[in-house]
Amino acid sequence: MRHFFLFLSFLALFFSCKAPEARKPVSVSSGSFINESINRNKELSAREEARIQKIIKQDTTHNYITSDGGFWYYYETKDTISNTTAKFGDIVNFNYDIKDLNGDTIYSRKELDTVNYAIDQEDLFFGLREGLKLMKEGETVVFLFPSYQAYGYYGDDHKIGTNIPLVSRVTLNKITKQSTKEN
Repeated sequence: MRHFFLFLSFLALFFSCKAPEARKPVSVSSGSFINESINRNKELSAREEARIQKIIKQDTTHNYITSDGGFWYYYETKDTISNTTAKFGDIVNFNYDIKDLNGDTIYSRKELDTVNYAIDQEDLFFGLREGLKLMKEGETVVFLFPSYQAYGYYGDDHKIGTNIPLVSRVTLNKITKQSTKEN
């Protein structure tokens, strides 16, 4: 009888030390939501780019430049002598306004006032952040930003709504270098 209890104890111990098994998921996601979202964003981007290209084509007085970042711009005032642009950490002092593609003012220069901004160290929408790096002191540039370069899906929680492409006229007043070595 003693062997019987010992045998039962051994069996209980053997089967209770089984490794846990992974459970199967209750539902399987096919990724269709992500694919639909990608397609919607591609269509939105194409529509915005077509609107911007139409504006560029109709504006024969300015020479538009396509940036590597996916926005367009032209110079109202260009510095052809200096080649100093702002780098990471430099402080730029600038004024700007924001309009929609129809030319309606969303934020005036007066509302936005003069801004001091540390390049890539403070909050500023992506397109403007990249645009400031292209500018030299004293230049005035008009940028056309698709919504994904501006405030995107979320807007700014005030006057700029969801997926609004923007036009911004920026004057770079001063660059204050913060580092002595070039990046």
